[in-house]
Amino acid sequence: MVKVLFFARLRQQLGTGEITLGDFSGSLGDLRTILCEQHPDWSAQLQRDDIRMALNQELAEPEAMVNSGDEVAFFPPVTGG
Repeated sequence: MVKVLFFARLRQQLGTGEITLGDFSGSLGDLRTILCEQHPDWSAQLQRDDIRMALNQELAEPEAMVNSGDEVAFFPPVTGG
């Protein structure tokens, strides 16, 4: 099982802050593709170039491998002062 979290504006745009996927093994990019296939209305937001991904609370690239038990997060760039 993989826990998938959505933060900031993604949470509002997608209408959820968290989902769980059953057994999954593949890359972050593969996971994003599956989410877009399962929820076509999410595709425009999840495929944006400025969306960041984290794997187990560390920034990660689309090639990073995800395994059962991992936590994945999607979030827009963060600014602050």
